[in-house]
Amino acid sequence: MGDEVRSNLKYTDSHEWIKVDDKIAKVGITDHAQSELTDIVFVELPEIGKEIKKGEELCVVESVKSVSEIYAPVSGKIANINKKLEDAPETINESPYDEGWLVEIEVKNESELKSLLDADAYKKMI
Repeated sequence: MGDEVRSNLKYTDSHEWIKVDDKIAKVGITDHAQSELTDIVFVELPEIGKEIKKGEELCVVESVKSVSEIYAPVSGKIANINKKLEDAPETINESPYDEGWLVEIEVKNESELKSLLDADAYKKMI
């Protein structure tokens, strides 16, 4: 585990993934990132409605090993957060691409998506 990459997602070089569906971007950390972090014990999610810029700190993930900032892959407004993670942060380790998503962002500028990595580029990077 730790190197699953999905072709239907876009990626950042800081190991976030993003899936856009009708201007709403679901964001999480990659399988590679969760395996590097090891056991995740706490997630500090942003407030719904918060405006965020691409590259800014989106949230914080704490593992038994370290504390890591997660960065916004696009600019926009926080539309939703994964409340399940407040009581079960380990869901990120168990299902980083499905149940372990972090936030949904209402995308402000779709042209920012062009700078993200596709699955092949991300695989080469890791």
